[in-house]
Amino acid sequence: MVQEQKYRPGSGWVGLIGGLGLTVGSVASLVFAIRLAVDGPNAWLLGLALMLFVSGMLVLGGLQAIAPNESRVYLLFGSYIGSTRDSGFFWVNPFFTKKKISLRVRNFETGSITTPEMTDAAGKVVQHKTRSVGRPSKVNDRDGNPIELSAVVVWRVVNTAEAMFEVDDYEDYVAVQSEAALRGLATRHPYDNEDHELSLRGNPTEVANQLKEDIQERFEKAGVEVIEARISHIAYAPEIAAVMLQRQQAHAVVAARSKIVEGAVGMVQSALERLSKDDVIHLDEDRRAAMVSNLLVVLCGHGPAQPVINTGTLHN
Repeated sequence: MVQEQKYRPGSGWVGLIGGLGLTVGSVASLVFAIRLAVDGPNAWLLGLALMLFVSGMLVLGGLQAIAPNESRVYLLFGSYIGSTRDSGFFWVNPFFTKKKISLRVRNFETGSITTPEMTDAAGKVVQHKTRSVGRPSKVNDRDGNPIELSAVVVWRVVNTAEAMFEVDDYEDYVAVQSEAALRGLATRHPYDNEDHELSLRGNPTEVANQLKEDIQERFEKAGVEVIEARISHIAYAPEIAAVMLQRQQAHAVVAARSKIVEGAVGMVQSALERLSKDDVIHLDEDRRAAMVSNLLVVLCGHGPAQPVINTGTLHN
């Protein structure tokens, strides 16, 4: 595993002055050689002018400007020299190969497709880098139900050497491994659960923390840190969405009716106790059962109760 080494480049202003000085010196040598050419060409001055010009171009070729939250990885004939994270105007060995890596915080949505930047033979950009909208991934949850799932991952590079040398393309690696971690998480938990068990829909915070840990474990070799990972879309697959909606409605109806019955029983009990306590009426077991039945029908019925006027006695 390649470890990141800090490299401190030289001042760019010193390199700029030196490069311009060599270039001006080469021009002066060339002019001086031309003025002395009346007595014959001066090969020594011409060679000096050429050497100064080439040296000036090499020195100027080592100049570089680094913006904030950017880094450079330096290679010399295939050997790793070091990395710098400092921003400013610097000069390095012109024979260094300089690789640019952004340290900015980046994010993407799983299922999105990134189109790389394309340039022509002259280096002109003919197609800018684009990214499509993320498409939810279809995966089975722990219970085997097909669901659609997507997540937003926020990340940044923390080790430039590992990001450059340990993986082929760290941006593509981040996208593929995040998708794999999301699918693995979905297979470990149910979409929804009523037994207070961890579920994808019912426990978004806990699921997000697990997703972040799973992704970070896969990113250890790529020098990437996961700042945040959250599920952005979760739903049943279209082929079972209607059935699952009916099941959810049935659960909601059962829960509501259970609450209604519980309240009705309490109201009936309270009414009977009040009637007995205030000595309003004395009921035998049959009449008490009939009253309980009527009250429950009234309290638990879907529609309003239809009153019936008894014109006879209590027992007729």
